[in-house]
Amino acid sequence: QVQLVESGGGLVQAGGSLRLSCTASGRTVSGYAMGWFRQAPGKQREFVAVINYSGGSTDYTDSVKGRFTTSRDNAKNTAYLQMNSLKPEDTAVYYCAVDRTALRFGLRRYESDYRYWGQGTQVTVSS
Repeated sequence: QVQLVESGGGLVQAGGSLRLSCTASGRTVSGYAMGWFRQAPGKQREFVAVINYSGGSTDYTDSVKGRFTTSRDNAKNTAYLQMNSLKPEDTAVYYCAVDRTALRFGLRRYESDYRYWGQGTQVTVSS
């Protein structure tokens, strides 16, 4: 079993920055891609970003490209989501997740491709 804990959320003004962390425990996740999703009030959870198992490849949803950056430190079993130039529409609960498949070729945007999920951290961007 893998437990994921997100941290770093909070309240920030538009244009500000936050850095989310997602730390895994229970076993190493260095062989698995790690994804970020978010769910705004009244909306379905949506894909935000993903980083492959080595950290050498990433993918982002169009609305965050150029503003968000995901990275990972496999020695710390941790992934990060650096969020810059935040907008009110970025307000949501942010979740990290671990891919079901080890050493997957390619990056996945679908929730069903992820096995373990964190509890989420709230990000609120005021205008």
